[in-house]
Amino acid sequence: MAEITASMVKELRELTGLGMMECKKALVETSGDMKAAEDLLRIRSGAKASKAAGRIAAEGVIGAFISADKKNGALVEINCETDFVAKNDDFVNFAKSLAQLVATKKVTDTDALATMVLPNGEAVEASRQALVMKLGENISIRRSVCYAAKGYLAMYLHGSKIGVMIDYAGGDEVLGKDLAMHIAASKPLCVSSDQISSDLLEHERHIFTAQAAESGKPANIIEKMVEGRITKYLAEVTLLGQPFVKDPDQTVEKLLAAKSAVVNGFTLFVVGEGIEKRSDDFAAEVMAQVSQVKENKA
Repeated sequence: MAEITASMVKELRELTGLGMMECKKALVETSGDMKAAEDLLRIRSGAKASKAAGRIAAEGVIGAFISADKKNGALVEINCETDFVAKNDDFVNFAKSLAQLVATKKVTDTDALATMVLPNGEAVEASRQALVMKLGENISIRRSVCYAAKGYLAMYLHGSKIGVMIDYAGGDEVLGKDLAMHIAASKPLCVSSDQISSDLLEHERHIFTAQAAESGKPANIIEKMVEGRITKYLAEVTLLGQPFVKDPDQTVEKLLAAKSAVVNGFTLFVVGEGIEKRSDDFAAEVMAQVSQVKENKA
């Protein structure tokens, strides 16, 4: 049987918002498979899918840049090992300069970026290595995206951990900023339901079907329940379907219609999203291992 550590239970609890004992039991039943355990808990509890904010697993910052004409821009994620270094001015300025370089040269490949020169005349790789020497931590360029807007660009940084860039047309700059802030807060997966991947939709349909089956209702009722949940899910995860954060009485779709505006696309970066978390809770790990040994002997 796979060893279930305290950090695994903690991670599953953060993903689902459920109790520690429930999470541990699910991990035991799925032999430590985190994704399978999350799906099992969702089926049993009716919990929603986890959001990006719950998957922050590494330190760093988001750098952003938009040209004066609002037509070109970029987001970059730079990672480090501790929050202390993430707040360092030189580290933050490196991220900003790199975002400007990405927007100007329209290069997002990390290997290619390492060979280029920043706006201040310093080589990217030389600057990165200098920061490593000065700050004493591993520093890496994780990902970046650049925009040549169909309309105009707006961005929003929530601190330095969440960054949004949006390409929109119509309305005004205030609308662009409001939409970017909404995306940072509500974390939609895409603009509209037709952009949801068939694999993701099929996965959610499977979860909803299993949840509905727990009710014991007839098959025809279950089918209607599942379709209702799918409709609700699409409204929750698409930008157009979400209630606007500054006025929940209207959806973003209705807001855009009122402003004669459209959203061409957006990018949301959350620092560390998808990176496996490193556990520093050694005491909890030791206690969990001791408990496991006792259970095996019992």
